[in-house]
Amino acid sequence: MIELTNTPLQESFSVLLIGDSCIDEYKIGTIDRLSPEAPVPVIKITDTETVPGMAANVKKNFENLGIQVDFITNIEEIKKTRYIDKRSGQHMLRVDSEPAVFEWDGNTAIPLEQYDAVVISDYNKGFLSYELIGHIINSVTCPVFIDTKKTRLADISPPFAAPHVYIKINELEFKNAKTFSDNVIVTLGDRGAQYKSKIYPTNKVEVADVCGAGDTFLAALAYQYLLTKNIKHAIIFANTAASITVQHRGNYAPTYDEIKNAGY
Repeated sequence: MIELTNTPLQESFSVLLIGDSCIDEYKIGTIDRLSPEAPVPVIKITDTETVPGMAANVKKNFENLGIQVDFITNIEEIKKTRYIDKRSGQHMLRVDSEPAVFEWDGNTAIPLEQYDAVVISDYNKGFLSYELIGHIINSVTCPVFIDTKKTRLADISPPFAAPHVYIKINELEFKNAKTFSDNVIVTLGDRGAQYKSKIYPTNKVEVADVCGAGDTFLAALAYQYLLTKNIKHAIIFANTAASITVQHRGNYAPTYDEIKNAGY
Protein backbone atom coordinates (compact mmCIF):
# COMPACT_ATOMS: atom_id res chain seq x y z
CA MET A 1 0.00 0.00 0.00
CA ILE A 2 2.93 2.36 0.61
CA GLU A 3 5.85 3.28 -1.57
CA LEU A 4 8.49 5.11 0.47
CA THR A 5 11.64 6.46 -1.07
CA ASN A 6 14.25 8.16 1.04
CA THR A 7 17.18 9.75 -0.79
CA PRO A 8 19.66 12.51 0.12
CA LEU A 9 18.06 15.94 -0.18
CA GLN A 10 19.45 19.04 -1.75
CA GLU A 11 19.11 22.53 -0.24
CA SER A 12 18.99 20.83 3.20
CA PHE A 13 15.20 20.51 2.90
CA SER A 14 13.38 17.48 4.20
CA VAL A 15 10.09 17.15 2.32
CA LEU A 16 7.36 14.53 2.57
CA LEU A 17 5.03 14.09 -0.42
CA ILE A 18 1.81 12.13 0.06
CA GLY A 19 -0.85 11.44 -2.52
CA ASP A 20 -2.51 9.21 -5.04
CA SER A 21 -0.59 8.48 -8.22
CA CYS A 22 -1.34 7.13 -11.65
CA ILE A 23 0.24 6.26 -14.97
CA ASP A 24 -0.42 8.80 -17.72
CA GLU A 25 -0.41 7.08 -21.10
CA TYR A 26 -0.50 9.00 -24.38
CA LYS A 27 -1.50 7.19 -27.55
CA ILE A 28 -0.61 9.49 -30.42
CA GLY A 29 -1.74 8.92 -33.96
CA THR A 30 -3.04 10.27 -37.23
CA ILE A 31 -6.66 10.85 -38.17
CA ASP A 32 -7.58 10.67 -41.85
CA ARG A 33 -11.21 9.63 -41.89
CA LEU A 34 -14.45 9.20 -39.98
CA SER A 35 -15.76 5.79 -39.00
CA PRO A 36 -18.45 4.44 -41.34
CA GLU A 37 -20.20 3.02 -38.27
CA ALA A 38 -20.63 6.28 -36.37
CA PRO A 39 -19.67 9.97 -36.77
CA VAL A 40 -16.41 9.56 -34.88
CA PRO A 41 -12.80 9.87 -36.06
CA VAL A 42 -10.65 6.83 -36.69
CA ILE A 43 -7.19 7.21 -35.15
CA LYS A 44 -4.19 5.19 -36.28
CA ILE A 45 -1.75 4.96 -33.37
CA THR A 46 1.87 5.71 -34.28
CA ASP A 47 3.43 6.44 -30.87
CA THR A 48 2.79 5.57 -27.24
CA GLU A 49 4.29 7.50 -24.33
CA THR A 50 3.99 6.63 -20.65
CA VAL A 51 4.87 8.99 -17.80
CA PRO A 52 4.13 9.20 -14.04
CA GLY A 53 0.98 11.13 -13.22
CA MET A 54 -0.89 12.83 -10.37
CA ALA A 55 1.22 12.80 -7.18
CA ALA A 56 4.02 10.99 -9.02
CA ASN A 57 4.15 13.95 -11.40
CA VAL A 58 4.48 16.29 -8.41
CA LYS A 59 7.45 14.16 -7.38
CA LYS A 60 8.99 14.55 -10.83
CA ASN A 61 8.58 18.32 -10.60
CA PHE A 62 10.34 18.40 -7.23
CA GLU A 63 13.18 16.31 -8.65
CA ASN A 64 13.64 18.69 -11.59
CA LEU A 65 13.91 21.53 -9.09
CA GLY A 66 16.69 19.64 -7.30
CA ILE A 67 14.65 18.32 -4.37
CA GLN A 68 14.36 14.60 -3.68
CA VAL A 69 11.32 13.81 -1.52
CA ASP A 70 10.12 11.00 0.67
CA PHE A 71 7.07 9.74 -1.22
CA ILE A 72 4.05 7.83 0.07
CA THR A 73 1.50 6.72 -2.51
CA ASN A 74 -0.86 3.93 -3.52
CA ILE A 75 0.38 0.70 -5.04
CA GLU A 76 -2.80 0.08 -7.07
CA GLU A 77 -2.30 0.97 -10.73
CA ILE A 78 -4.51 3.80 -11.88
CA LYS A 79 -4.07 4.57 -15.57
CA LYS A 80 -5.29 7.48 -17.68
CA THR A 81 -4.98 6.81 -21.39
CA ARG A 82 -5.30 9.78 -23.72
CA TYR A 83 -5.76 9.47 -27.49
CA ILE A 84 -4.21 12.44 -29.25
CA ASP A 85 -4.27 13.62 -32.85
CA LYS A 86 -0.63 13.98 -33.88
CA ARG A 87 -1.26 16.85 -36.31
CA SER A 88 -3.28 19.17 -34.08
CA GLY A 89 -2.27 17.89 -30.64
CA GLN A 90 -5.96 17.71 -29.76
CA HIS A 91 -7.16 15.22 -27.17
CA MET A 92 -9.73 13.00 -28.86
CA LEU A 93 -10.55 10.69 -25.97
CA ARG A 94 -9.47 9.80 -22.44
CA VAL A 95 -10.02 6.35 -20.94
CA ASP A 96 -9.51 5.92 -17.19
CA SER A 97 -8.79 2.63 -15.46
CA GLU A 98 -9.40 3.07 -11.72
CA PRO A 99 -9.28 0.07 -9.40
CA ALA A 100 -10.36 0.50 -5.79
CA VAL A 101 -7.61 2.25 -3.86
CA PHE A 102 -6.92 1.30 -0.25
CA GLU A 103 -6.79 4.16 2.22
CA TRP A 104 -3.35 4.96 3.63
CA ASP A 105 -2.93 3.86 7.23
CA GLY A 106 -1.04 7.01 8.26
CA ASN A 107 2.26 5.29 9.11
CA THR A 108 5.53 6.96 8.11
CA ALA A 109 9.10 5.73 8.40
CA ILE A 110 10.22 9.14 9.70
CA PRO A 111 8.22 11.14 12.30
CA LEU A 112 6.18 13.89 10.64
CA GLU A 113 7.62 16.59 12.87
CA GLN A 114 11.09 16.04 11.38
CA TYR A 115 10.06 17.40 7.95
CA ASP A 116 10.56 20.97 6.75
CA ALA A 117 7.40 20.71 4.67
CA VAL A 118 4.61 18.25 3.94
CA VAL A 119 3.02 18.30 0.49
CA ILE A 120 -0.29 16.55 -0.15
CA SER A 121 -1.47 15.84 -3.70
CA ASP A 122 -4.99 14.56 -3.14
CA TYR A 123 -6.80 13.49 -6.30
CA ASN A 124 -9.56 12.05 -4.11
CA LYS A 125 -9.19 8.48 -5.38
CA GLY A 126 -9.50 6.99 -1.88
CA PHE A 127 -5.90 7.05 -0.66
CA LEU A 128 -6.42 10.02 1.69
CA SER A 129 -9.43 10.72 3.88
CA TYR A 130 -10.46 14.02 5.42
CA GLU A 131 -9.46 12.61 8.80
CA LEU A 132 -5.98 11.59 7.65
CA ILE A 133 -5.26 14.99 6.14
CA GLY A 134 -6.48 16.66 9.32
CA HIS A 135 -4.25 14.37 11.39
CA ILE A 136 -1.22 15.35 9.30
CA ILE A 137 -1.96 19.06 9.72
CA ASN A 138 -2.37 18.68 13.47
CA SER A 139 0.84 16.66 13.79
CA VAL A 140 3.22 19.27 12.35
CA THR A 141 4.15 22.92 12.68
CA CYS A 142 6.01 23.03 9.36
CA PRO A 143 4.28 24.37 6.22
CA VAL A 144 1.73 22.02 4.67
CA PHE A 145 0.80 22.46 1.01
CA ILE A 146 -2.37 20.72 -0.14
CA ASP A 147 -3.77 20.29 -3.62
CA THR A 148 -7.13 18.59 -3.24
CA LYS A 149 -10.25 17.69 -5.15
CA LYS A 150 -12.24 17.36 -1.95
CA THR A 151 -15.07 19.87 -1.54
CA ARG A 152 -15.27 20.40 2.25
CA LEU A 153 -12.14 22.46 2.71
CA ALA A 154 -13.08 23.49 6.25
CA ASP A 155 -13.03 19.81 7.23
CA ILE A 156 -9.42 19.65 6.05
CA SER A 157 -8.30 22.85 7.73
CA PRO A 158 -10.88 24.78 9.82
CA PRO A 159 -10.77 28.57 9.37
CA PHE A 160 -8.20 30.32 11.58
CA ALA A 161 -7.01 26.99 12.98
CA ALA A 162 -3.89 26.26 10.95
CA PRO A 163 -1.97 29.27 9.58
CA HIS A 164 0.82 26.98 8.36
CA VAL A 165 -1.50 25.31 5.83
CA TYR A 166 -1.89 26.43 2.21
CA ILE A 167 -4.63 24.84 0.11
CA LYS A 168 -4.27 25.09 -3.68
CA ILE A 169 -7.30 24.42 -5.88
CA ASN A 170 -8.29 25.40 -9.40
CA GLU A 171 -11.17 27.64 -10.41
CA LEU A 172 -13.65 24.81 -11.00
CA GLU A 173 -12.78 23.22 -7.66
CA PHE A 174 -13.29 26.61 -6.00
CA LYS A 175 -16.78 26.88 -7.55
CA ASN A 176 -17.64 23.35 -6.42
CA ALA A 177 -16.35 23.77 -2.85
CA LYS A 178 -18.99 23.38 -0.16
CA THR A 179 -16.97 24.92 2.70
CA PHE A 180 -13.83 27.02 2.77
CA SER A 181 -10.68 27.54 4.77
CA ASP A 182 -8.04 30.26 5.08
CA ASN A 183 -4.93 30.45 2.94
CA VAL A 184 -6.66 29.14 -0.19
CA ILE A 185 -4.80 29.74 -3.45
CA VAL A 186 -6.99 29.48 -6.54
CA THR A 187 -5.28 28.92 -9.88
CA LEU A 188 -7.05 30.74 -12.72
CA GLY A 189 -5.46 29.32 -15.85
CA ASP A 190 -4.08 32.01 -18.13
CA ARG A 191 -5.16 34.69 -15.62
CA GLY A 192 -2.70 33.48 -12.99
CA ALA A 193 -3.68 32.75 -9.39
CA GLN A 194 -5.69 34.41 -6.65
CA TYR A 195 -4.73 34.58 -2.99
CA LYS A 196 -6.61 36.63 -0.37
CA SER A 197 -8.50 38.63 -3.02
CA LYS A 198 -5.34 39.57 -4.90
CA ILE A 199 -4.73 38.19 -8.39
CA TYR A 200 -1.17 37.37 -9.35
CA PRO A 201 -1.01 37.39 -13.18
CA THR A 202 1.00 34.92 -15.16
CA ASN A 203 2.96 35.01 -18.40
CA LYS A 204 0.88 34.96 -21.58
CA VAL A 205 2.01 31.92 -23.55
CA GLU A 206 0.76 29.66 -26.30
CA VAL A 207 -0.91 26.73 -24.56
CA ALA A 208 -0.30 23.26 -25.94
CA ASP A 209 -1.75 21.22 -23.05
CA VAL A 210 -2.86 22.06 -19.51
CA CYS A 211 -2.24 18.49 -18.29
CA GLY A 212 0.04 18.49 -15.24
CA ALA A 213 0.09 22.27 -14.79
CA GLY A 214 -1.45 21.99 -11.32
CA ASP A 215 1.20 19.48 -10.26
CA THR A 216 3.93 21.84 -11.43
CA PHE A 217 2.32 24.75 -9.59
CA LEU A 218 2.13 22.77 -6.33
CA ALA A 219 5.75 21.62 -6.38
CA ALA A 220 7.07 25.04 -7.43
CA LEU A 221 4.96 26.77 -4.77
CA ALA A 222 6.33 24.60 -1.95
CA TYR A 223 9.88 24.77 -3.28
CA GLN A 224 10.01 28.54 -3.51
CA TYR A 225 8.29 29.00 -0.15
CA LEU A 226 10.97 26.89 1.49
CA LEU A 227 13.60 29.11 -0.11
CA THR A 228 12.01 32.49 0.66
CA LYS A 229 9.38 31.93 3.39
CA ASN A 230 7.26 34.35 1.34
CA ILE A 231 4.00 32.97 -0.05
CA LYS A 232 3.55 35.83 -2.53
CA HIS A 233 6.97 35.20 -4.06
CA ALA A 234 6.14 31.50 -4.13
CA ILE A 235 2.89 32.11 -6.03
CA ILE A 236 4.67 34.19 -8.67
CA PHE A 237 7.34 31.52 -9.05
CA ALA A 238 4.67 28.79 -9.31
CA ASN A 239 2.76 30.80 -11.94
CA THR A 240 5.90 31.06 -14.05
CA ALA A 241 6.65 27.35 -13.68
CA ALA A 242 3.11 26.36 -14.70
CA SER A 243 3.25 28.69 -17.71
CA ILE A 244 6.23 26.65 -18.96
CA THR A 245 4.47 23.32 -18.42
CA VAL A 246 1.40 24.27 -20.47
CA GLN A 247 3.59 24.94 -23.50
CA HIS A 248 4.41 21.22 -23.68
CA ARG A 249 2.19 18.28 -24.55
CA GLY A 250 1.54 16.02 -21.58
CA ASN A 251 3.21 16.21 -18.19
CA TYR A 252 6.28 18.43 -18.11
CA ALA A 253 8.51 19.36 -15.19
CA PRO A 254 10.56 22.56 -15.68
CA THR A 255 13.94 23.14 -14.10
CA TYR A 256 14.86 26.08 -11.90
CA ASP A 257 16.93 27.62 -14.73
CA GLU A 258 13.97 27.37 -17.11
CA ILE A 259 11.75 29.19 -14.64
CA LYS A 260 14.35 31.91 -14.03
CA ASN A 261 14.86 32.35 -17.77
CA ALA A 262 11.10 32.62 -18.29
CA GLY A 263 11.04 35.88 -16.39
CA TYR A 264 10.62 35.04 -12.72
